[in-house]
Amino acid sequence: MAFDWFELARIAHREFGARVAAITDWSAPTPDRDWDVTQLVRHVIEEQQWVPPLLAGKTVGEATPDIEPLHGDMRSEWQRYSDSAIHAWSSTDPRTQVHLSYGTVPLEPYLRQQIADVTIHAWDLAKATGSDDTLDPQLVAGVWSDLDGQREMLSESGLFADPVDVPDDAPLQDRLIALTGRDPRQRI
Repeated sequence: MAFDWFELARIAHREFGARVAAITDWSAPTPDRDWDVTQLVRHVIEEQQWVPPLLAGKTVGEATPDIEPLHGDMRSEWQRYSDSAIHAWSSTDPRTQVHLSYGTVPLEPYLRQQIADVTIHAWDLAKATGSDDTLDPQLVAGVWSDLDGQREMLSESGLFADPVDVPDDAPLQDRLIALTGRDPRQRI
């Protein structure tokens, strides 16, 4: 199945933004035991800050001065940097090469990586806020199609806990969440 990754980026950002809007306790725990809600939101915003300068052809070193410290209302910061990242994705030539910390890659793998990050953290934030954790099915299918083939790399990266066992016939969203080391049945 072919996916429109630019559209999936918009969907992922809407999903995350809806969960940001539901935050009432910024110090609440999240499924990622290393972060509370504020730290999780800050992480996702900071990732979006890098998108425009990197898509403009800058290296990480060249882009570093462009990254401003976050301040003020995190809801406003999310909207600001989400809008900026989505604009950069939609206005950049898909053949662009992106200079990341680990090397230069085509735009699409970076886009997919960013979509997966925002999507998984939208689920984390839903769990943390007690809001609906059901993600857009097309978004889930797209992220699954990308991550399922990278199981070994995900485990070895240190970025995710070991996959959680779920039945083979579990809903696709549960299998995706479990693949990233989260228990889809977990309550916080």
